Amino acid sequence: MAADPSTPGATDASPDPSALGYEQARDELVRVVGALEAGSAPLERSLALWERGEALAARCEQLLEGAQERLDRTTASTGADEDGRPATG
Repeated sequence: MAADPSTPGATDASPDPSALGYEQARDELVRVVGALEAGSAPLERSLALWERGEALAARCEQLLEGAQERLDRTTASTGADEDGRPATG
């Protein structure tokens, strides 16, 4: 399948989502969703975009869960609550 240069993502040259940071994955996901919402891509291209979008969304979720775990560990070790306020007991 030839890459459509007007629509980023879902190409053979696209980086593996696992190599992307949160902002990169999110920005590409926004572009993929925009391309899908435009509805002008042929079926095969739309399927490739959908698959890329699923992979990007999973990467974003993975990174957000990791960030939440880090916050949870930090607040637990400092005795702070979820909002960063000192825990009262």
